[in-house]
Amino acid sequence: MTTQRSYRIATIPGDGIGKEVIPVGQRAAEAAARRHGFRLGWSEFDWSCERYAKTGRMMPEDGAAQVKGHDAIYLGAVGFPNVPDHVSLWGLLIPLRRELDLYANVRPVRLMRGVASPLTGRGPADIDFVVVRENVEGEYSEIGGRLYHGTDQETASQLAVFTRRGVDRIMDYAFQLAQTRRGHVTSATKSNGIVHTMPFWDERFAAAKARHPGVKTAQFHIDILTAHFVLHPDWFDVVVGSNLFGDILSDLGPAVAGSIGIAPSANLNPERNFPSMFEPVHGSAPDIAGQGIANPVAAVWAAAMMLDHLGEAEAARTLEAAIETSLERPETRTRDLGGTADTAGAERAIIAAIG
Repeated sequence: MTTQRSYRIATIPGDGIGKEVIPVGQRAAEAAARRHGFRLGWSEFDWSCERYAKTGRMMPEDGAAQVKGHDAIYLGAVGFPNVPDHVSLWGLLIPLRRELDLYANVRPVRLMRGVASPLTGRGPADIDFVVVRENVEGEYSEIGGRLYHGTDQETASQLAVFTRRGVDRIMDYAFQLAQTRRGHVTSATKSNGIVHTMPFWDERFAAAKARHPGVKTAQFHIDILTAHFVLHPDWFDVVVGSNLFGDILSDLGPAVAGSIGIAPSANLNPERNFPSMFEPVHGSAPDIAGQGIANPVAAVWAAAMMLDHLGEAEAARTLEAAIETSLERPETRTRDLGGTADTAGAERAIIAAIG
């Protein structure tokens, strides 16, 4: 007798609209699983700002250990007004990224049918690229500090950390991804102004180019690169950047593609030594939480990325096609995209398209 494929997913709805859109993503993923003949099992964790208010911790000290036995992690959103952002982020998301070595942050940027780009005259054929962000070192190190608090000599310092191992592996991931797409990698740098780390980044990019001779390349300073995202989005296939530069570009990209509200994200351990984590980019949006109007598309698209990573590529394509179908009509698009649907209406459209 053939055993049905099954996967264990650690689910962290988190805060705000995360609690509203993650269940939609779960139900959509389950519908795709039924269609394609596999099963999903969910383990829910209450790690959140609400938990922090009760216990003083966003997650338990052994939180990373608790999720290591799962096949993937599905995260909603972290953050709420009563908890400072650096507390919520460094109490949950960043520790998971680092303890599970989720060094490749992958954010697709695609203009979907039914969504209007703010760029005049641009259509789906013009905007289809991926931002690959180094996710565990770079500018987001913990090395630094503050002196002389409250005086006119108050000083703050932050050390950016770039290792050859860390830079080389994110470069290799970007080049390997490009080989599955259109074969082009763009590097984000700032070596004319940042005198040590960015020339090092450029050197490692050149070394990666030599290791992957079949891939075409380009390199831009981050300031002009942001302009090119707006003026020439059709130039890009895979864009690789440091932790900070990748973070900035991976918000600008979805804005160019119509809305950050539909953007997904994957935090990957490409070697699969630990479970990878998938999340919408939009954050907890406390201003609309509880109103039933949140757009669930990013959560569903993140679920599609998760299924693809688990080896269920056909199910992932089914979810992505269902998203595009739901976005084509105003009555099944949510209000942030100029439609009239609420969260439940958008979910119904997506589930119907899956079936």
